[in-house]
Amino acid sequence: MKIAKPRIIVVGGGFGGLEAALYMRMRMPEAADITMVSDQEHFLFKPNTIYIPFGLDPSRLKFHLSRPAKRKNIKLVQSLAREIDPITKQIYLDGQAGDHSDVHNNKIAYDYLVVATGAGARPEEVPGLQEFGHIVWTPEQMLDLHRSLHELAEEAKAGTPKKVLFLVPPDNRSPGPLYEIAMLLDTWLRRKHIRSQVDISWSTCEGAYLQGFGPRLHSLVADEFTKRDIAGYTSYMVDRVQRGEVVYHNGERLPFDLLLSLPPQGASTRFESLPVDKRGFITTDIQTGQVEGYPDIYAVGDTVDFHVKQAYLASLQADAAADHLSARVLCTMPSVLFDPVTRYVIEGFGRATFAQVPLELTGKWDVPTDVRAGAGDLYRVGSSPIWRLGKLALGVYLPWRFKAGNPFHSGVPWKGMEAGLKLMSGMLAK
Repeated sequence: MKIAKPRIIVVGGGFGGLEAALYMRMRMPEAADITMVSDQEHFLFKPNTIYIPFGLDPSRLKFHLSRPAKRKNIKLVQSLAREIDPITKQIYLDGQAGDHSDVHNNKIAYDYLVVATGAGARPEEVPGLQEFGHIVWTPEQMLDLHRSLHELAEEAKAGTPKKVLFLVPPDNRSPGPLYEIAMLLDTWLRRKHIRSQVDISWSTCEGAYLQGFGPRLHSLVADEFTKRDIAGYTSYMVDRVQRGEVVYHNGERLPFDLLLSLPPQGASTRFESLPVDKRGFITTDIQTGQVEGYPDIYAVGDTVDFHVKQAYLASLQADAAADHLSARVLCTMPSVLFDPVTRYVIEGFGRATFAQVPLELTGKWDVPTDVRAGAGDLYRVGSSPIWRLGKLALGVYLPWRFKAGNPFHSGVPWKGMEAGLKLMSGMLAK
């Protein structure tokens, strides 16, 4: 008698979802049926969307999800998951799933589920931001910013002084890309010989730059802002945006001709049937990714309640959840737990900053994460032009791995990259 394989559904085709699916297929070549449900046809290498405002074609950051799915015998359903029933173990789709044998009456059943639906932007939480500011989130919004930057450059070249203001509001969980765009903009303007015509200012609700990553990054960013003549304002809590200026709770007002902001974030899809926080992020066991109260459901990436939202951390969460789930199917012991040691390269065109930060949760509402006590040599920060090469190499390596149907952190290529990162961080980061 043939024993039915367990049905594993992965909802989401971004970093967390694709990494989890590929990792499970690596661990279970034949032991499970794996289906990916995604509302997007393509995987987007989102960390490199920061280059779109400066001329990168967004199509270069995408590849069709069918490519790795076909290579690794993973079924692909293109549809939006709108509801999860954890009792009957069914996912309700939006009715556009097409002709798939596993989908019945716009529902698909699972034995195990991995939720990786990501975070969504909520600019409406800041009055006036959508009307008067540029949202830094989707490739389409980055293209819109590209056009505005070129208009600003033409006016500055003609002799008209301009003011650019960057805004980090409360409940933004991933401000890093905005810092990168600020650095890139400074270099871009200098190369056009119009930097003196453009005033750049930065305002953040946080008490320090990149506050969740510890004091070393704050000091380094502060030094970089000074070198680049970027005026920085911390603990500036936005009240509202109006035409030509941002008004803050402390009574200050900062003017702008062009406003750039990463908006507040919440879960892109709020699944009310699962335990979620006030912003819709799913509550999980931090080490395994298991959803509280539902051991057959895992959640990874930006959709979980871990405060920092970052692609690298999403891949680590995906590996831990996929390994734990696979071990249950294979009746073995799991060997991977999520350890939040983030790695991040802040781009600046001429040079880049590398940070390796072991994080811990603080339980404080104003500073939810901090550098882990006793971090020692794990906590490293440094700047060098060479780090740009590392960021560019990662932008080639990871899509190559995913296109081939292989998870990010596995195999000989990853061991080589890991060794290179350790060597570089030992030499170029303190």
